[in-house]
Amino acid sequence: MTVNRNHDQTGPALMTIHFTDPSSASEPSAPISSTTQPSTSTAPTTPSSSGSPTTHTKEINMKHRTDSEILSQLISLTNAKLVRATPEEQRQLKELAEHKARAEKDSALSAVLNEQRRKEQAILTQARGEVASSNEA
Repeated sequence: MTVNRNHDQTGPALMTIHFTDPSSASEPSAPISSTTQPSTSTAPTTPSSSGSPTTHTKEINMKHRTDSEILSQLISLTNAKLVRATPEEQRQLKELAEHKARAEKDSALSAVLNEQRRKEQAILTQARGEVASSNEA
């Protein structure tokens, strides 16, 4: 999939889906992904391997739509079927959710500890200033 982005937010936000005849579809010689493309998503369009000939196209207007609305329309247009997660994938998702919850908890605790350190440092700095000024007097 090739995604071209631009900086002009006033223009249209269209996703064009190219359909081909399944019998003429073939596997690309090398998979195209963000890691195989040397350019960024805002760079000029990079040439990719030519795929099977397009029989027709459909467009989805993505402007001011949520990701779930876009996905729903994409599934509808392409007659895609939902694939349920395998038990292994469900386990991995659960682990990721638990890890995220722990990370958020740790982050909140770190913020509290850092705030306490800042307060203690401010008190020490103030006390040193008072001691220094009393020694000068």
